[in-house]
Amino acid sequence: MRIAVIPLASILALAVLTPSLAQNAAEPSGFRVVNRTGADATALYAVRSPRGGQGDWGGNLLRPDRPLTEGGGFRVNPAADAGCRFDLRLVLGDGREAVLRDQDICVNRNIDLARAARPAAPAPARPQPMAAPASRETPLAQPNPQARQVSTGTGFLIANERVMTNHHVIDNCNRVLLRTPSGHWLAAAPPARMDAQLDVAVLNVPGLVGPALAFRSAPAVRRGEGVVAYGFPLAGLLSSDPKLTRGEVNGLRGLGDNPNQYQISAEVQPGNSGGPLVDMQGHVVGVVVSKLNAQAVSRRTGDIAQNVNFAIQGQAALAFARRAGVEPRLAESAGPDRSTADVGEIAHRSTLFIRCEK
Repeated sequence: MRIAVIPLASILALAVLTPSLAQNAAEPSGFRVVNRTGADATALYAVRSPRGGQGDWGGNLLRPDRPLTEGGGFRVNPAADAGCRFDLRLVLGDGREAVLRDQDICVNRNIDLARAARPAAPAPARPQPMAAPASRETPLAQPNPQARQVSTGTGFLIANERVMTNHHVIDNCNRVLLRTPSGHWLAAAPPARMDAQLDVAVLNVPGLVGPALAFRSAPAVRRGEGVVAYGFPLAGLLSSDPKLTRGEVNGLRGLGDNPNQYQISAEVQPGNSGGPLVDMQGHVVGVVVSKLNAQAVSRRTGDIAQNVNFAIQGQAALAFARRAGVEPRLAESAGPDRSTADVGEIAHRSTLFIRCEK
């Protein structure tokens, strides 16, 4: 899959030092990188130019728990003998990359990455496996095979160490474990923030970092829009890998005219609860919550309802996250739709299997 590369040559504003501040090229000092791309950056690389190999970028200069936020700066201090010419690479939280090659840091010591214009046709974001744990000191967890009762569900990363799911997925659990896309198990640390009426919760998962899904900020969701549900239905019966289903927004209210839900045709099963419902740009528009009980409807109406499912509206879930002290990323859905497979890859890197032990 090709990576969407932002051409920094067209978006960088380089502040050139006055002659009185310029130093001898043989004695390079540090330089500062400021992120004004419009998105948080999860990785920054600065290596001597030319690099030894096409993929040789060295180590990430940013700490896993400290992304370079929009408007933030980072000081790079090369070795004294590193020379003046560097290649720079910035990896953004939405999967894009910004690369600037062969820069003379002895002349340009303040590199201001200007806000990038939205691409006319954005390429699919490169999937990045979620890192877990954030450091070797973060304790890994293991499921308890002797647990008296186990139920499962789905959650998704909305910020470092913060996972959104349904209230009913974690209700009355003695222990909540999460399996990341990389296969690691981590334990949620109480207390969780919950809203039983809305049926949403935010978990605190120490050490869990990775690309967080962005909530859609605009435009408003419409009936007929394509959506993708991603999660772990029927764990123990189906395979352990996540499942993707494609559907549409059928109605702008939920069961009983619930204004905080959408009705969707993307098929969901037990275990999908708490998973992300994303639009065809890969932005969160809802949280999968339930399906209609076809047997109960049949007893009441004499007919069997087919494929009637519900999701908590994204804006309602976003408002709860903010009440819980979390500020998720926002993104406007514009431009052509991505393929279903590409949307699934975006959701995959941020979606977690949840195990509730009682």
